[in-house]
Amino acid sequence: MRRVIPPPLEPEPAPRGCDDPACTAPGLHRAPRSRDSHAGHYWFCLDHVRDYNASWDFFEGMSQHDIEAYQQSATTWHRPTWRMNTNGVKQGATFFADEFNFLGGGAPEPAGPRVRPVSGPVRNALAVLDLEPAASLQEVKSRYKTLAKRLHPDANGGRRDSEERLKTVNQAYTLLLTSGYA
Repeated sequence: MRRVIPPPLEPEPAPRGCDDPACTAPGLHRAPRSRDSHAGHYWFCLDHVRDYNASWDFFEGMSQHDIEAYQQSATTWHRPTWRMNTNGVKQGATFFADEFNFLGGGAPEPAGPRVRPVSGPVRNALAVLDLEPAASLQEVKSRYKTLAKRLHPDANGGRRDSEERLKTVNQAYTLLLTSGYA
């Protein structure tokens, strides 16, 4: 096996000095030169960077309006933003329902009866129970109890057609409960 010899280590560069002309301590702490330029920095020792930071004002020379505009822009990390519904949609038109008025567009519209989307097997099960897709779980349970009492063999003298219909009703009710119809 061949032995690899690592290259010699380069000597560590000497630490830069503090940018304060009267200081000889190493400048380990970075401080910005201006709010506009992120390229150049001062390098200070701990004591001088504290003094610099205490006296430096980021908003110096800006009007109150400019300061407020900068702070408003900071809420989106200084990225461009657009008003909602301005990408080709008529102003004031909405493409979703704000039922709880989260966006403050005025009084919420009264919610009409909700019609839940139902699949084919669920629709068939509701038809067996003679119910509409808008039926609530309470209505499903009530209808099932009524049909079970009416079609039970003890109430019908053991008629076969009632017993078969009761089996179909039981299967439909079980399908509705297991499919999460609520």
